[in-house]
Formats: sequence, C-alpha cells, structure tokens
Amino acid sequence: MARYILRRLAFLLVSLALASVVLFVLLRLLPGDPANALTSVGAAPEQIAAARHSIGSDRPLPEQFAHWIGQLASGDLGTSFISSLPVGPEVGARLRVTVPLTLAAFVLAVLIAVPAGFLAAYKRRTWYGALLNGVSQLGIAVPVFWLGMVLIAVFALNGGWLPAGGFPQDGWAEPAEAMRSLVLPVATIALVMSASLIRYVRSATLDVLGSDYLRTARALGSSFGRAMWRHGLRNAAVPVISILGIELASTLLGAVVVESVYALPGLGSLLATGIAQHDYPVIQGVLFVSTLAVLLIGFAADILQRIIDPRLRGRLSGGAR
Repeated sequence: MARYILRRLAFLLVSLALASVVLFVLLRLLPGDPANALTSVGAAPEQIAAARHSIGSDRPLPEQFAHWIGQLASGDLGTSFISSLPVGPEVGARLRVTVPLTLAAFVLAVLIAVPAGFLAAYKRRTWYGALLNGVSQLGIAVPVFWLGMVLIAVFALNGGWLPAGGFPQDGWAEPAEAMRSLVLPVATIALVMSASLIRYVRSATLDVLGSDYLRTARALGSSFGRAMWRHGLRNAAVPVISILGIELASTLLGAVVVESVYALPGLGSLLATGIAQHDYPVIQGVLFVSTLAVLLIGFAADILQRIIDPRLRGRLSGGAR
C-alpha cells in the first residue's frame, strides 16, 4: 500500500507540473494585453511599454515561467497586476466562502442521493421508484443558474425567509448570517448534484441486486439487509466513490456560476474578475489552487477505493498487477 501511495504521489506531482505548463502557455495565448488594464484609453506607446516592463510581460516567456515556478516553489502565488496585493492571501480569503459552500453542498447531495438512489433501484417496479428515476433524469437537465433564480424568487423575494445573495462583510465573524447566506447556494448545488448522483447510485445498486454473490449469501441464510451490508455495500461503493470524487471536483470548479447568481465573494468571482482585467497572477493563482484541489480529490478517491475493495487491496499486497 505504501508503494502504491508513493507512486500515486509521484503521478500527482507530475500531473501538477504538466498542468502548470499548460496553464501558463494557454493563458499567454489568449487575446489581450494585461498592460492595457494599467493604462488609460489612448495611452502613448511609451506608457504601454512602461506598463509592460513594470509587470514583466515584456520579458521572454521562459523567463516569465521560471519566475512563476520559483514563486510557487516558495509558496507565493504572485502579486496582482491591478491591485498590487499578494494573490495568496486573497485566494485564501475567497476559499473561506467557496470551500464551505462546496463541502456543505456535497454532503447534502450525498445524503439525498444515496437513500434515493437505493430506493429507486430496490423499488424500481413501483410507481415511486419510477418517479425517483424520472425526477433524477429531469434534474440532470436543469441548469444550475436557472434553479438558483427559482429558489431566489420563491424563498427570498416572495417568501422573504432567506437572503437573495451576498455574504456578511465580516465573513464568518457573523456565523449565523454567514450560514443563512449560504443556505440557498448550498441547496442549489446539492439539488443539481444529487440528481446525477441518484442515477449512479441506482445503477451501482442494480448491479449488486443482480449479482451472484448476493444471491449466494441469501441462499446461505443471510437476510437481505445483512447480505447487502456485508457483501453489497463495498461493491456498490467502489464505482460510486469515483463519481463522488468527480462530482466534488466539478462542483469546486463550477462554483463560479452559483457564486455569480448569489453574489458570493468566493473563488469563482475572483477568477471572473481576474479574467475580465487580464490579471495573469490572479488567474494563475486561482486555477493553480483549483487544479491542485482536483488532483488531491482524485488521489483521495483512488486511495479510498483500494481501502474499501479487498480485491484491489490484494493487488497492492503482492497479487496480480
């Protein structure tokens, strides 16, 4: 197991290095000059050249890349071209909104999807099993921004029970208000995510229900619940864990849409502002942190699969590879 973890860590580091190169190169291929954001309309060529020199965009690309990698190696995400403030602390402040939003939505989606997906499979021949399956298919087609606007109209504008958007200026120093401001965004993400998760849980449960090992366990006298707990749960969990990792990563990356709908000062809004202003250090910092988070989520999901599945553990302990 230790050797496998070391191999996966090496793969993670190589993937992060390649992602850094791709991120740097693609960002420089985008149209627009970041120096234009520092000068007024109709600026003289000398002023534009001075702006480029001040932010280092006039240097050769290999030199710019080496400078950025050197900063990353020291834990520095750079300095914003526009605000002249360090990017790292700003990203950290925005993560205090994005991370609770993402994790809370993920947990709520799992709490909804696991029992609903199991029920949709176990009672697939009943009307409510078919209804759950149909609702999940419909939910996959619902755009997250549309659902967000519907929830705002119902619970904020008409009902007045929850805020329509925004976040307390003092952040988590006002925990009650901070949590109230995240209720609708969390519900928006969780409902959309749970719709797709129900489908995967249902599919994994159907595979277990039709398996030979479950029938054998029942034939040997185990109750349905005991057979599912001892034999079915692990086998159903392995493919679902992969999907959960993908869903968590995509939710983190897709938070920009929900944060825009609810005017939340999270990582997504920082990225949108950086793109609009061609602020390369901000864009690089946000995307690098997001990429690192996605790779770490995939790493954790992979390790968890091998802890749960005894067949994979056998491979790690010296079986067939």
